[in-house]
Amino acid sequence: MTNLTEMIITDLKNEHIRKDFQCGNELLNRYLAQQARQDVSRGLSACFVLAGENLIVKGYYTLSSCSDKLESFPEELAKRLPKSYNSIPTTLLGRLACDISVKGQRYGEILLIDALKRSLETTTSIGSLAVVVDPIDEQARSFYQKYEFIELVNGTRMFLPMKTIKRLFAE
Repeated sequence: MTNLTEMIITDLKNEHIRKDFQCGNELLNRYLAQQARQDVSRGLSACFVLAGENLIVKGYYTLSSCSDKLESFPEELAKRLPKSYNSIPTTLLGRLACDISVKGQRYGEILLIDALKRSLETTTSIGSLAVVVDPIDEQARSFYQKYEFIELVNGTRMFLPMKTIKRLFAE
């Protein structure tokens, strides 16, 4: 069992050891090992990792700017938004994964909370209505539902409004 007090969440650096990361999903493993640094250097996403002093990555997530069509949001929300916006600015939580060595220790929740907090903090500089996710499978969909993410009308993406996130951190 890994001790959280020995772990920190920080932006991905070259020194982080990613090659042995195994979360049970080959796409997420390969992304961290082969593509994450390139995406960060190209400005396509920000990648944050959970690692200890040994710099071995035990979890990670990515954030990037995004937009979703106005009609993708549930009607009760969409009707309160300006019709002049075809696309609504959002923050994409693109990937979130934990190494199987720490599964069941709530590190996914810790990473999610960190991602939501960082996303909320950016809204003072860059507008964003919500954090959106593209669950990779039903297990991921259930995870996000547990944290009150709502399905977009298209049925694939889910979102959590910034107003909800703001309330979470105000408590």
